[in-house]
Amino acid sequence: MKSAPAPTRAKPMPATAASAKPVPTSAKAAAAVASKPPVTKPAPSPVAVPAAPAVSAAPPPPKKGRGASKYPAPQVQAPLPPPTSRFADRFAPPRPPTRQMNNVELDMPREKQKSDPKLANAWKSKAGRDLSEPEVLAMPDSEYMNDKQLEFFRIKLQTLKDDLLSNAGETTEHLREDTSIVPDPADRATIEEEHALELRTRDRERKLLKKISQSLQRIDSGDYGFCDETGEPIGLGRLIARPTATLSLEAQQRRELKQKMFGD
Repeated sequence: MKSAPAPTRAKPMPATAASAKPVPTSAKAAAAVASKPPVTKPAPSPVAVPAAPAVSAAPPPPKKGRGASKYPAPQVQAPLPPPTSRFADRFAPPRPPTRQMNNVELDMPREKQKSDPKLANAWKSKAGRDLSEPEVLAMPDSEYMNDKQLEFFRIKLQTLKDDLLSNAGETTEHLREDTSIVPDPADRATIEEEHALELRTRDRERKLLKKISQSLQRIDSGDYGFCDETGEPIGLGRLIARPTATLSLEAQQRRELKQKMFGD
């Protein structure tokens, strides 16, 4: 049988305790420490911290419900205005005036024109053919369509008739010109277009000549200046602007309204 191993001896630990240094306990050192005043450090001044700008909190996004669709709803666009053209604006029916505008016009007081005394008395010393339009307008209402006013309008209508006949003679001379000698076809087409426009103008003047002749007959019969429908005076202002007028302003408006309503 093997013998048991001999027990190992523990090594002695070296002494680690060092000798402490002696603390000076002299009276001089203690007095020097006591004589020094305590040093106080100044407290740091508070630094103003700039306030942070207020940030408006954005509204939270809407919560999607269970039944909400994944795709956004389509945006509805405003209807576009209808396309306009110069032909549509030209042939469009006139819009009736609003009731507010009519009320304003009716509520506005009509200021009477102050006639100059010199103009008001000028007709007494002048002939009808020598009167001017302001002098005729300044005449009193009691002298409506007297001999001088009838003479004034007779001369006015006759002058207008002579001008229209002169224009017709010029058109006849223009049409007699030979356009075949013009070398440029574009110039020839332009001249023909001018002739066509001139003929249309003369056609309208031909209808006006007929009305002038009728107005001269009304002067001879004594009916000139009075409405055919109501018999009321037409008015000097309307007759000066349109010497061939046969209706008063109110009667003319009623007739135009009937034509728009019934197309007659």
